[in-house]
Amino acid sequence: MAAVSDPVGLGAPRGPARPEPPPTRFHPVHGANIRVDLSGTRATRVESFAHGVCFSREPLAPGQLFLVEIEEKELGWCGHLRLGLTALDPASLAAVPEFSLPDLVSLGHTWVFAITRHHNRVPREGRPEAEALAPSRPPALLVEPYLCIEQFRIPRDRLVGRSRPGLYSHLLDQLYELNVLPPTARRSRLGVLFCPRPDGTADMHIVINGEDMGPSARGLPAAQPLYAVVDVFASTKSVRLIQLEYGLPSLQTLCRLVIQRSVVHRLAIDGLHLPKGLKDFCKYE
Repeated sequence: MAAVSDPVGLGAPRGPARPEPPPTRFHPVHGANIRVDLSGTRATRVESFAHGVCFSREPLAPGQLFLVEIEEKELGWCGHLRLGLTALDPASLAAVPEFSLPDLVSLGHTWVFAITRHHNRVPREGRPEAEALAPSRPPALLVEPYLCIEQFRIPRDRLVGRSRPGLYSHLLDQLYELNVLPPTARRSRLGVLFCPRPDGTADMHIVINGEDMGPSARGLPAAQPLYAVVDVFASTKSVRLIQLEYGLPSLQTLCRLVIQRSVVHRLAIDGLHLPKGLKDFCKYE
């Protein structure tokens, strides 16, 4: 199976085969108001608007995307999800800070941003800042099935949020695919990864509904373990982890794609002569 770091250049040879990273999970160390479910894939802030900092259970591999979907929102608070990376081992923290910004960042070796569409993009050396502020619109899934970020490529199929199944879900899904909704809308999918550079540092990238927002931070220590940071802050109440297939897509995924492209909207899947489990997988994933 292909490694996480498949080269993206046309005709470029594949790098040395490496095992795929394990499924992503939340770390047992987290903010005081966070509850993580038994699977380790869903984190919910049960009260207040703070003490919602979460970490990945394991350090990320280069090019591995830590992807979450916003499941629940809570009215009455000002602010949204925060996302980033830290070289601090969560298990070594005397106490998890109340906020990722500025508390966790002030401990050092941590790079966290409030999720917006453009303000945290860092221009490349020698390139105009305006270029960093104007990402291109993501291509359609059928046109370009992979998101390419520097030397890595990631299947785009599960990077994009989806609406609840309904008569107009096929129209609403296009808003997620085109990434025109607010980045912290319910069911949006947001992720963070790092890409090593030849000088031994790494760039941090944030991905919003299948669109790479460009480097958000540079000069990260690529040789040190880097954990994902998710701050379930303010109006963001609950998130769940989305698992990705980095190699060849599974037969289940291929079947889902064929079925989804053959119906007008996802409610029509109920009328197909298919096992209920496959119907649910096609409707909700």
